[in-house]
Formats: sequence, C-alpha cells, structure tokens
Amino acid sequence: MPTALLLGATGLVGSELLKLLLSDPRFDRVVAIGRRPCGVTHDRLTDAVVDLHDEGAISAVVKGEALFSCLGTTLRKAGSQAAQREIDVEIPLRVARAAAHSGVAAYGVVSSIGADARSSMFYSRIKGELDLAVQTLGFERVRIVRPSILAGDRAESRPLESLGVGAMKALRFIPGLRRYRPIEARTVAKALLAGWADTTPGTRIYEAEELFTLGG
Repeated sequence: MPTALLLGATGLVGSELLKLLLSDPRFDRVVAIGRRPCGVTHDRLTDAVVDLHDEGAISAVVKGEALFSCLGTTLRKAGSQAAQREIDVEIPLRVARAAAHSGVAAYGVVSSIGADARSSMFYSRIKGELDLAVQTLGFERVRIVRPSILAGDRAESRPLESLGVGAMKALRFIPGLRRYRPIEARTVAKALLAGWADTTPGTRIYEAEELFTLGG
C-alpha cells in the first residue's frame, strides 16, 4: 500500500486531510512534513520535522507515492508579500520538485478560487503561479482544488473572519455568486483525496463549485 506525504498538516485543510489519510486503509503510512511537529500521534504517522529551506533535508523525507500540499498563509500573518510568497509558492514548489525527482507519482494541492498567474491581484497571482509550475515537474498526475473562503475550526481565533464566513453563506441563494460561498475545510480535504483516487494520467483542476460534489 502507498505512502502519503502531507505538507501543511497543521493548517485548516491539512489537519482535516491528515485525519482522513490516517483512517484510510489505502495508505499504510503517512508522513507529515513541516517546520514543527504536527501534534498528532498515530502508529502509521511519521512526523518529519525538516528545514523547508534545505533541499537536501526535504529530499531525504519525500519518499512515497502521493504528495498532498496544503501549505498556505495570509498576508497579515506572513507580514509581507515576500514572506507570503515564500510560504505559498517557494516552499511548496521546493517540496514538489524534490518529490517529483524521487519518483512520487501523484501530486495534489490546495489552491484558491480565481488562481491565475496573470492576475493583478497578488494572492490570485501567486496561487496561479504555483498551479502552473507543478504541472511541469513530471508527476504522473496532478490534482488542483480551488476552494472559495474556507470554513472550519482554526487553531487561532479570527472573530471578524468568522462573521464574514457567516455572512457569505448567504451567497448560496444568489445565482451567479454561489461558487463564492464558504466551504468547509473537511469538504476540501475530501475533494483532494477523491481527486487523488482518480488515476487518470495528467492534470485535473477542480473549481470551487465542483468541490461541494467531489467532497460531499
């Protein structure tokens, strides 16, 4: 049975995906790759704490059949566009490149609605840049999910964001805006895993509205 590699296991989607992977009989081992321990103990889990700027250290742990990337941050938390780009693009690409080089067949990544490398919006542009870059690395198959705003229990309190999520849920009643409605992190994680289960070679991009069905 295959080994699943997970980057970003402590995040909103990543923590949900970790639960799914550890309970999925299709995987006999899960490797959580991160800068700090993921805080989970399981007999099938390897907690790989590595320097994510060290390509040699990364290469030593990315041995498996599937890599899932859920790493991401906000501009406010990162502190600058350069810092956000490092977390949202450079680190995931560094890990993906090492994984492809070691023969990992499948790659799945959490992107964002509106991701477009040509966008004038910084966040949409960097997400689009990563989406394009990983498709050139030689993976047998690439699965990209592009959710709208994420809903779920975050480690840190974000009361204003919670209010915004609540208000945006009303978008499901407005034709043309339904795709922008919030989506539960667990639904996104399930959609990413369902995308991996499709063994058709090549790239599949699942847009926001599709994720409700794919991860339902």
